[in-house]
Amino acid sequence: MTGYIIRRLGQAVIVTIGVTMITFALLHALPGSLARDIVGNRAPPAEIAAFNRQNGLDKPVYTQYWDFLVKLAHGNLGFSYKYERSVDSLLVSELPRDLVLGGLSLIFSLIIAIPVGIAQAVRRNGVIDYTGTGVSFILYSMPQYAIAFLLIQFLSISFHVFPAEAPQASSAIGMLEQPAGLVLPVLSLTLVTYAQFSRYMRSSAIDTLAQDYMRTARAKGLPERLVLWRHLMRNSLITIVTLVGLSIPYVITGTLIIEQVFNFPGAGLEYFQAAISNDYEVMLGMTVLVGVITVIGNLAADIGYAVLDPRIRY
Repeated sequence: MTGYIIRRLGQAVIVTIGVTMITFALLHALPGSLARDIVGNRAPPAEIAAFNRQNGLDKPVYTQYWDFLVKLAHGNLGFSYKYERSVDSLLVSELPRDLVLGGLSLIFSLIIAIPVGIAQAVRRNGVIDYTGTGVSFILYSMPQYAIAFLLIQFLSISFHVFPAEAPQASSAIGMLEQPAGLVLPVLSLTLVTYAQFSRYMRSSAIDTLAQDYMRTARAKGLPERLVLWRHLMRNSLITIVTLVGLSIPYVITGTLIIEQVFNFPGAGLEYFQAAISNDYEVMLGMTVLVGVITVIGNLAADIGYAVLDPRIRY
């Protein structure tokens, strides 16, 4: 297991370098000029040249990329010329709010999807199964913004139950102090994630129910509650662990569409604003961060396999 983790960490470094290389090349291939975006379109050529020289933008692309890797190795994700602050400090202020949005929606979706998926598998082709399948298909087929707009229409505009805008607090604690404003964005993400998780949980539980050890446990007279808890749920969670590992980047960075609809002050909305204003440093820093977190999420999922099923060896 230790050797496997070390190999995966080595692969993570290679993947991260690949992500930085591709992202760096794509951003530099975009039309326009960072100097003109910052200094202004009417700035004289001498001022543009001075800006490029001061920020190392007059160097060859490979030299600029190497300088970026050196800064990245020291934990420096770049500098935002639009906000006149480092990308690190920008993410430190934005990511805790994303943890609130993504973390709560992930927890709630798992709490709902796991028992519902198991109930559908146990009562296969019954009323519970058909109802759960229909609801999951409807939610899974709907775009995120459609669910968000429907919730705003019914729960905010029509019945005035919850506000249509997310809390605008400057900290995660401040947002938690305004739970009413979090209900609609968290619920929007929860419904979409629940639909995906419940379908996978149902399929995994059906496969587990067909295994010989399930029939053996029942033949030994083990109570149904223990059969479902000890054998069915634990062995069926391996698929969900994979999905949770892949969902970690969304927990950290939030979901851009939901943040845009509810004006949620998070990293996803910040990335969208950076793309509009051609803030290359912010886009590059956030993309690299998401790539690293994705690799970490996959590694955490692989470790979770061995925890859930000791038969799995690497």
